[in-house]
Amino acid sequence: MEISTRDGQKKSEITANLGDTFIMGSQLNTYLQECLEACNRCVQACNECFDVCCQPSQQEEFANCQKILRDCADICALVSQLIARNSVNAKLIASFCANICDACAKACEKCQDDCCQKCAEICRQCADACREACCC
Repeated sequence: MEISTRDGQKKSEITANLGDTFIMGSQLNTYLQECLEACNRCVQACNECFDVCCQPSQQEEFANCQKILRDCADICALVSQLIARNSVNAKLIASFCANICDACAKACEKCQDDCCQKCAEICRQCADACREACCC
């Protein structure tokens, strides 16, 4: 497996402080890794969509949408962190995350803006990934 570092160098593995070889994500099963990645994409999508919906002319119209976008981004970030540190609570919180992602997708679907439509799609994908992870 080849990994790009921040400075653009290619490395086949990351070496831990103790001299052991460690590959990021290697301790996770496929479902948890996919959930972590989906949650990270969802955080970005929700935050970008929030920025679009936060224009002064749209604030009143999208007030409820803005709230669920923030909730969705926050719980996705939490799930990502819990999975990364192999928390015993990761699967439980992922199940809650799936429900919040579904609610966010429904709210975003109501808006015809391209950003909101893309956010809804990413939220649905994240909800599916969270359901897979919490049942694995």
